[in-house]
Amino acid sequence: MRTITKRQAGQFILAKQGLIGSYRFSGKDGAYEYVRQAGCIQFDPVDVCGKNAELTLQSRVKGFRKSMLRELLYEDRKLVDYADKELSIWPAEDWPYFEPYRERSRRHSDSFAGLQELKDTAVEYIAQNGPVCSDTLPIEGRIFWHSSMHWSGNWQKDSPAARSVLEQLYTDGVLIIHHKNGSRKYYDLAEKHLPHAALTAPNPCQTEQELTAWRVLRRIGAVGLLWDKNSTAFLGIDLKAEQRKQILAQLLEEQKVGAVMVEGEKVPFYYRAEDEALMQAVLGGQADLKPRLSFVAPLDPLLWDKALILSLWGFRYSWEIYTPAVKRRYGYYTLPVIYGDRFVGRIEAVPDRREGVLQVKGLWWEPGVRQTKALQTALMRTLLQFAKFNDCETVETTAPMAGSTGAV
Repeated sequence: MRTITKRQAGQFILAKQGLIGSYRFSGKDGAYEYVRQAGCIQFDPVDVCGKNAELTLQSRVKGFRKSMLRELLYEDRKLVDYADKELSIWPAEDWPYFEPYRERSRRHSDSFAGLQELKDTAVEYIAQNGPVCSDTLPIEGRIFWHSSMHWSGNWQKDSPAARSVLEQLYTDGVLIIHHKNGSRKYYDLAEKHLPHAALTAPNPCQTEQELTAWRVLRRIGAVGLLWDKNSTAFLGIDLKAEQRKQILAQLLEEQKVGAVMVEGEKVPFYYRAEDEALMQAVLGGQADLKPRLSFVAPLDPLLWDKALILSLWGFRYSWEIYTPAVKRRYGYYTLPVIYGDRFVGRIEAVPDRREGVLQVKGLWWEPGVRQTKALQTALMRTLLQFAKFNDCETVETTAPMAGSTGAV
């Protein structure tokens, strides 16, 4: 098995991700193509400078606007909100693969006396009246309910009956999210919006092992290069070490993946077979590695395995949104900054949309990053793009910028 350097591994991942060189993804079609490549992108409702899914797309899709994602989800119906790696957004064409999850959800709901009657009432009301949210569905009361929202298990809660019924029908696959108003979800019947062929197609995977292998392959494609370790990139997949090794060996034997060793690491790394040409281009010095500066989302597929990021780049990132203010090293919502094939720092940029100003509250450079004219020019270009993405016209620095004057 060939051995590559950590820098080559990092370049391959960034090229696969579309975060280095010329833009590989552009406009709404590019946003859809990137989600197809990643399999899923994580959704998080917090909106400081854009929601996580929007931030994921803005960093690698030229000309991306937030409205493009809304259109793909709620007008074109090419994408759906659903569980995968936690709450996610993924291509509607993958709907048949998730039938085991929906079937498990339906079986789970059958164990609650009286829930089916409430579900029937909700479906009848929505069929007659159109999309609803938990405040407009006329089902009163509260129920103590075990949610089957995630692949990894169930959790308990005492919640309004209307909300619980809608969420159960959503995980059953009877409802999909019709649209969102802020953080409020409006649901409608899936049969009104998804193609009949997708709703009725059999699961392409004949066994649970096949499905797990499909999901593992999908996650490898999302990151670009994954090692044979217990990885948070596999979150949401019930995957023990022995099964992971079996599946990776199976995918290698079926020539669905390629494998390399990376200097300093004791386990093999895997990439999708269709990326062999990209691997050869990186190793042969033929890949497009023109420097580009990007702000990366906290839950970006690139960051799904933070131990991998630390190993390959020496960059340690922690999302401090849930860290008490007095214990934060950086900011409430900092984004990693990539320039060329390196993580060069992190930034906290918050839009004041009323004034039309993007305020840079903090910018922390990594040790050894020299403030070159090229870096400063790239930073300002990206800040202006990021301001436009957040409906702002100008950029303002409101805090000192910490950094280093060492060599690149």
